[in-house]
Amino acid sequence: MRKLESRTIVLAAALISGCAALELGGDTSLTDGVEPVFPPEVPYFPSTDEAVEGMLKLAGTGPGDVVYDLGCGDGRIVIAAAKDFGARGVGVEIDPVPLRMAVYRARRAGVEDRVRFVRGDLFDADIREATVVTLFLLETLNRRLLPKLMKELKPGTRIVGRCRSAETRRPSGAGACATSLRTPSPSAPSLRHRHR
Repeated sequence: MRKLESRTIVLAAALISGCAALELGGDTSLTDGVEPVFPPEVPYFPSTDEAVEGMLKLAGTGPGDVVYDLGCGDGRIVIAAAKDFGARGVGVEIDPVPLRMAVYRARRAGVEDRVRFVRGDLFDADIREATVVTLFLLETLNRRLLPKLMKELKPGTRIVGRCRSAETRRPSGAGACATSLRTPSPSAPSLRHRHR
């Protein structure tokens, strides 16, 4: 318990100092939309580096892609897409606290020119530019998003979702899975599923 408290204090200090640095240096890669009326439906839990890499690999992410992470939290997926896969990225997040950390992390990673972050509701986000969409949300929220994704995304856009436990709202551990879906195109749609 004491170790958890120490981590919380360190994370809070890093977040505060990061936000202070952002305020001093200006914030050019964050579009601060209208403050949402509703609180976030999914609490912020960071993805592991292994999960991020696995999702981006499953999507076949490459230099020509524009990766949208809906509910991006601290931005680690779009940052990894830019840094490790050569893609561009856009993160959409309703909660301003992890979103400010995302901007800070992008600057530290040296990819602020290849990623941007938008504060807003993922149901209102303009996602037409995406060639890859990542989701690390509750399964019920993923299902509610599916009609928007199918309506607004270009044919052939890859969608990768990672399972999250509805009971605890935490990432699922053993037996965690990732699913990849390609929006319909002239060729048959594809669905890939991988258990970890």
